[in-house]
Amino acid sequence: MNRLLIAAAALALAACDGGEHRDLQRELQEMTQDMRGRVDPLPTVKPYEPYAYSSFNLAEPFAPGKIKLDNKAGNASEGANTELATFHQNRAKEPLEAYPLESLKMVGMLARGRDHHALVRADAGLYRIRIGNYMGQNFGVVTKINDGEIVLKELIQDGSGDWTERSSSLLLQEAEGKK
Repeated sequence: MNRLLIAAAALALAACDGGEHRDLQRELQEMTQDMRGRVDPLPTVKPYEPYAYSSFNLAEPFAPGKIKLDNKAGNASEGANTELATFHQNRAKEPLEAYPLESLKMVGMLARGRDHHALVRADAGLYRIRIGNYMGQNFGVVTKINDGEIVLKELIQDGSGDWTERSSSLLLQEAEGKK
């Protein structure tokens, strides 16, 4: 019985030899007989040639350059502001100089005779400020304290490296419960 089964399986396989697709295989063989696999050669690699930089004596393009003014008033002002900046950098810093001016809030004012003091909140601390105190990170000195604002004179460095003065103010903030 086993032999009969094996003979039937062999006959079935012999019948499926693909005789009906022989014409397709022959046609495909005729179409591809002229085709040969060809790989293009690799491109030649040019050797690296180091560039010798010879512009060391020219001005550096990314360093802030200074523009010299011809008039004497401009030079005198520039020298005075440079000396003032040097003074500010060498003096002892006050506590409110550690904070940017934008993060400080004026929350009140105290007046005793001609003495005016402002109350300034920085993080969780409350500080009493008077004229002449420094605050902010641009060497800001308090020049005036009014009912609703603190006026400062700051010293900032512009893009060309020169020091210039600018006036800033810190306005009284309303209490958070009021509207």
